[in-house]
Amino acid sequence: MRVLSGIQPSGPLHLGNYFGAIRQYLELQREAQVFYFVANYHALTSVRDADTLRSYTDDVVVTLLSLGIDPEHVTLFVQSDVPETTELAWLLTTVTPMGWLEKCVSYKDKIQQGLPSEHGLFAYPVLQAADILLYDADLVPVGQDQKQHLEITRDVAERFNNTYGETFKLPEPYILPQVAVVPGTDGRKMSKSYGNTIELFDDPKAITKKCKRLVTDSRPPEEPGDPSKLDEFPLFLLFRLVAPAEEWEAVKRQYLEGGLGYGPVKARLAELIIEHFAEARERRAELLAHPERVAEVKASGADRARKAARQVLDRARAACGVG
Repeated sequence: MRVLSGIQPSGPLHLGNYFGAIRQYLELQREAQVFYFVANYHALTSVRDADTLRSYTDDVVVTLLSLGIDPEHVTLFVQSDVPETTELAWLLTTVTPMGWLEKCVSYKDKIQQGLPSEHGLFAYPVLQAADILLYDADLVPVGQDQKQHLEITRDVAERFNNTYGETFKLPEPYILPQVAVVPGTDGRKMSKSYGNTIELFDDPKAITKKCKRLVTDSRPPEEPGDPSKLDEFPLFLLFRLVAPAEEWEAVKRQYLEGGLGYGPVKARLAELIIEHFAEARERRAELLAHPERVAEVKASGADRARKAARQVLDRARAACGVG
């Protein structure tokens, strides 16, 4: 079984990235043949400075390694190190109806967020289809809200197969179990585009400052809390992700009975976040001190990825008559 997933390097990775996906990736790496890549071609739709993009790309590689992605078990690579990706994207573009792309929710969402209406953003799903189909992926880990991307990939693959004969394997979605709802400091979904993130390796002072900004209400500490807020407040949702179960139960009980002030909980949340990633922070420092190790991982991953990609691309080229 082959599993594939990518992470876009549009900024430092944050708690939403970790609890929403990377934590599950760490579990999957021992159970399947896994390909994880840093999607820097995709990041070009939002990052328009060359040095910044290079920095973000390397930072994601280092972060994944720091968190425990094992390059001995995982093919970890940078998307642009596999030029076969863009050639396959063109072959797929020639059979993709405009109407499919016009209906994509992600395109509409990005436009509403203020990104310019450009072809790269519009054709994003085709490049994503190339990412997936290029490695004969069986499963693609996705959240429930990302299923449409994989459905389009399957539609494009089927259209190519119907046009030129059986060429691509149709991937199945792997809906990540126990995907956490990770709110940002303002209560919306944690996202770099909202500017509401808590980065995994933020300076401890910055983490503490951001935790203090978490949205709550003006309830006096002695007043019993509203049970519905336990599933609404970013403070509580984040606390239960990083706290030991018994500590979360104690906070919840004190909140419901009265006597809980938000300030101490916010301070403790910051401590827990810093503690949770302490070992990864040390591994990260070690990797940053030895960039040659990171370069070796990238080169090895690119080599393995290209060997797999070449087989599929040659198959697609031959099918449509350009090979």
